[in-house]
Amino acid sequence: MMVYTTDQALVCLLLIVMAGGEVQEHFTPECKQFLYMGTQPRGLDEQPFKKICQFYAGKPRFVTLYDTYNHIPIYSAYTFKRSDGFKKVYVPWMYEPQLSTLSGSREMEQFPSERVHKSFEDVQAVLDDYSDTVMFERGQLNPDEHQADPDDKAATYTLTNVVPQVREFNIGPWAHHEHIIRRRLNNYCRGTAYMVTGITTSGHTIRRNNINRLGIPTYLWSAYCCVDFDHNAPFSERSKFPAFAAYGLNDRENNKVQEMTVQQLEEFLKRVTYVSSSFQIFYDNCMPLGSANRASHLP
Repeated sequence: MMVYTTDQALVCLLLIVMAGGEVQEHFTPECKQFLYMGTQPRGLDEQPFKKICQFYAGKPRFVTLYDTYNHIPIYSAYTFKRSDGFKKVYVPWMYEPQLSTLSGSREMEQFPSERVHKSFEDVQAVLDDYSDTVMFERGQLNPDEHQADPDDKAATYTLTNVVPQVREFNIGPWAHHEHIIRRRLNNYCRGTAYMVTGITTSGHTIRRNNINRLGIPTYLWSAYCCVDFDHNAPFSERSKFPAFAAYGLNDRENNKVQEMTVQQLEEFLKRVTYVSSSFQIFYDNCMPLGSANRASHLP
């Protein structure tokens, strides 16, 4: 499998399949629970992406904004759960059939036989897309180590939550960053921590059978918002609340993950990707209710 650069995405055909995860025009209240103040990141409305409420075992688990042309998620938004960091031992990879049809169940499902893949691979990634990628591996935007309940962990193993990550970056700087965030939120976030993890692209793709299959992220980024935190935490940690962010280059070299404020990340993303000038990850910049800064923003 080879990596190429493309200036145009192939037109995706919607084909009928069996059943699947829930694709929504607007997130329902039960799915908005994973978004701070029930509000999705602002400034991506004009892009032709699909909103997926990721259902597993009868419950919504997180939400994803999905690019059906490049077959990768733009971001996944979830609530962090205090965990020991252990990964689930074995979960079969799953897919979202409703990306191809509106008639099925809203549950994500295990991949069927290879022959059936042909009926829905035009709008999402399939296992074959990752089978011969030497440089890349499946990197979760909502990582299972940020979840505690076995079903919440299992739900992260859908390819609609996965992007091609350079192996050295995935198991090195990015994994280390995920560990740091898990320990920080475990120790100092007292309430709900809302997380959004996403990507930028620049036209590079993974091809299979001479067809562009997967967009390759240039950068991965992540941000959290926790307004109820330990005000007695050491300053080095307390200064990273209520919200903080980071990004890293998806490459073998120069891939150090840099932490920064959420506003600094937003300005960076405005420079390197297609978000609008109004781009905002968290509603009202994750200002705690009743804070002096929030009051100054009210009419």
